[in-house]
Amino acid sequence: MSEAWASVFRVAVGLFWLYFASAKWHGVDWMKALIQSAGPANPIPGLHDLLIQLVAPNWFFFAILQTVGETVVGLLLVLGLATRWAGIGGFLLATNLALVVAFEVSDPGFRWLYYLGVLVNAQVIASGAGSLALSRFGWVPAFLR
Repeated sequence: MSEAWASVFRVAVGLFWLYFASAKWHGVDWMKALIQSAGPANPIPGLHDLLIQLVAPNWFFFAILQTVGETVVGLLLVLGLATRWAGIGGFLLATNLALVVAFEVSDPGFRWLYYLGVLVNAQVIASGAGSLALSRFGWVPAFLR
C-alpha cells in the first residue's frame, strides 16, 4: 500500500509543476518584471549579482527555461518516467524559486511555501515512482526507469 501512496504523491507533485508551467504556456511576458526585480530584492551575495548581471538582461531565455523545466518535470512525474531524475529536476527548480522568488514576497511566512516545494521534491527523490508508474513496464527504455 505504501508503494501506491508514493505513486499518488508523485502524481500530485507532477500536477503541481504542470499547474505552474501552464501559467506560462500562453506567454512569459508577465515574468519580465518579476525576473528583473529579483536581483535587487535578493540578499544572497553572489546570487544577487548573478541575477542583476546575467539573468535580468536575459529574462526571456530564463523564463522559457523555467517553463520548459516545469513542463518536463511535471510530465515525467505524472507518467512515472525517470522519476528520480525528474525529482532532481524539480528539486533544482524549487531551490531556484526558494532562493530567488521567495525573497520578493513581503511576508516571510509566505516564503515557506517556496521552501516546502524543495522538501516535497526531495521526498519524490527518496520515495521513487511507486507501484503505479509507466517505468514498471519492461518495454520502457532503461534511461526512463
